[in-house]
Amino acid sequence: MTGQNSAPVLAADIGGTKILTAILSSRGRMLAKDVCSTLADEGVSSVIERLCASIDNLLNGNDFKPSNLAGIGIACAGAIDAARGVITTSPNLPEWSDVPLAGLLAERYGVDTYLVNDASAAALGEHRFGAGQGLRNLVMLTLGTGIGGGIIIDGELYLGASGSAAEMGHMIIDVNGPECPCGSKGCLEVFASGKAVARDAAMRIRQGEKSSLVDMVQGRLEEITAGKVGAAARSGDALAIDVLSRAAYYLGIGLVNLVNIFNPEMIIIGGGMAEQAEFLIEPARQVVTAGAFPISAQAVRIVPAKLGNEAGVYGAAAYAFDRTKRRS
Repeated sequence: MTGQNSAPVLAADIGGTKILTAILSSRGRMLAKDVCSTLADEGVSSVIERLCASIDNLLNGNDFKPSNLAGIGIACAGAIDAARGVITTSPNLPEWSDVPLAGLLAERYGVDTYLVNDASAAALGEHRFGAGQGLRNLVMLTLGTGIGGGIIIDGELYLGASGSAAEMGHMIIDVNGPECPCGSKGCLEVFASGKAVARDAAMRIRQGEKSSLVDMVQGRLEEITAGKVGAAARSGDALAIDVLSRAAYYLGIGLVNLVNIFNPEMIIIGGGMAEQAEFLIEPARQVVTAGAFPISAQAVRIVPAKLGNEAGVYGAAAYAFDRTKRRS
């Protein structure tokens, strides 16, 4: 089950709401793509069937055969055993436990298939084709409903001993902080994720503070999102600005840890919360300047991602290209 290194790869990014599949050249040119709904609540088999249907649509609709591919790369959120190609658990796919997805696809399509965490894939995508091109050492944080991350060291994706490195959302910022879904308390994710921003805004309104968010969601506070908080902040809403300022402070504390540990050339901020970059990046950068070792703080640039929601699929492709070359 091997392909030619000069051939394109097929890549997929399995998200909680949609699956993006694409065929990409080794230079990062997206030749074709397909999007379908994940519908994770319908179970493991149904999601895999939709993934395969998306792959089939992409191949058949663009006159590609599996034998034309160098490999297949899959990005997915969760604890990934990259060496075995197994999704052990995934927050986006709640019923999935020890699913050997890479092996299932390799058997179906007769093509070497590789599995990688979606945030690690996003970091690799930005390194090869986005904001981090040409750099040797960088860290990426994906700020969305939760917080993920990826690490590039000496030009290579760092996965750790079991393939699950860079769970940056679960570095503990405050041991007395709120409980995180992971079971710990005070993780970065409970302070600086999109879910945390929405939660904090709604909580403060319930406690009696005034905000234009109330009218924006017609009083349905459960419909407040980080995007709506960002929109309110851009219109001058004081509560929204303060909520994002608090998230930026805690994000900065997390970045201080990363800067001191890894001494990267760049930290890339991606995910849905990157849309609020004007309220997050500069304040977080100020915390880094004040709190990190000066030699490391001076060396790092903190920038928004360039590839948006497609970073994961670009990274999954790069991961497949890398693994295919090593096998040749």
